[in-house]
Amino acid sequence: MYIHIAHHATKPASIEKKYPGATTVDVTSKGPQPWVRFSPFYPLGGIPVPFTPGRTSESVEGIWQGLKVFESADINLNMLTNRTMRNLKRTQRRFGPTLGHRAGLDGQALLPYLQARADIYLPSYRWVLNHKLQSELAGLRTLAQAGPLVLLDYETNTDPMNPAKPLSHAALVRAYLLDEWPEMTEVTP
Repeated sequence: MYIHIAHHATKPASIEKKYPGATTVDVTSKGPQPWVRFSPFYPLGGIPVPFTPGRTSESVEGIWQGLKVFESADINLNMLTNRTMRNLKRTQRRFGPTLGHRAGLDGQALLPYLQARADIYLPSYRWVLNHKLQSELAGLRTLAQAGPLVLLDYETNTDPMNPAKPLSHAALVRAYLLDEWPEMTEVTP
């Protein structure tokens, strides 16, 4: 299977030139059904919040943003219940520098960025793939077996150890389909 990642704004002619005959699938929050369900913003519901037994979130992004701690703002429980796919981003512009991600809703520890990616984002997104998106994954697998597949995302960082850019969730879908899920067990600051 040949699965590639491209930026959402890439022109179809450019994709065709680079990956002749490829099927293109938009897995962003602006993508069509059923592919939009791969967006971390999509409210699939019932997603376990890491380090917090018995608590769930509507979306992966709700967990990521909800556990984020800033200089002037702690966690935000409203992120966990947001089903709109809007108003999920919490930014430094509004709340000051990010201090880390809290290790659970009641946790005291603040995880640095890469550790939070390893302990919060990756397990949450993998849980969604394992428990909520098997039918959609089967559809992508069928497309990829028929020929090259290009997944469109707003982010194109495929390296979970690269903190310079947000991680592409399309890259995680690709890794899952190819049985190449990233392991980030030894994260150091």
